[in-house]
Amino acid sequence: MDWTTLEQNLRARTPGLMDATGRYAVLVPLVEGEEGPALLYEVRAGSLRRQPGEVCFPGGKMEGSESPEECALRETWEELGIPPKSIQVLGRLDFIAHRANFIMYPILARVDRGAVDRMTMNPAEVGETFQIPLRHLMTHPPLEYNYTLLPSTDGNFPYELIGIPRDYRWQPGGENVPVYPWEGRAVWGLTGRITRHLVQLLQEMGSTP
Repeated sequence: MDWTTLEQNLRARTPGLMDATGRYAVLVPLVEGEEGPALLYEVRAGSLRRQPGEVCFPGGKMEGSESPEECALRETWEELGIPPKSIQVLGRLDFIAHRANFIMYPILARVDRGAVDRMTMNPAEVGETFQIPLRHLMTHPPLEYNYTLLPSTDGNFPYELIGIPRDYRWQPGGENVPVYPWEGRAVWGLTGRITRHLVQLLQEMGSTP
């Protein structure tokens, strides 16, 4: 074992999410609106196989060696027709390590109002878009709900091999779900979590719209 080489390789390596099945990035777009800065949301096309009609931010799976920023900009162009030159990346928010073994990077950005007015949605991916004033989100906390995640094993699980009883008490998990109602729609799930995180971060920093 070459311990020096091993140490050098580990120092040069950027740790990721163990056993991750994918890396994703979304753009969290701030747009200057009539009531000040607003967040731009998408509604997924009803024809999509996964999560049709749900509210989300533009984004998707990272390809090859691209960075989260590159992925978020590419996906925003593909979904909304907003070019990277019209987007000012402000920085990364906290990433999400999801229980489904993927990691998501939210990228906060300022998007030119004119580019939003001229955007061309990809109908195969986006049904519509809407905006929520940041001032509203900061003064209207989300509704919050919780549910329990219960472990379940099949008959092939090797209880005897690892030396635990079949009535072993697995540790249950839980999930908190923030919901932001807005004009007949609901921002929730990962999009709701990112929205809540941004609002909390801005409040901690003393940044107000």
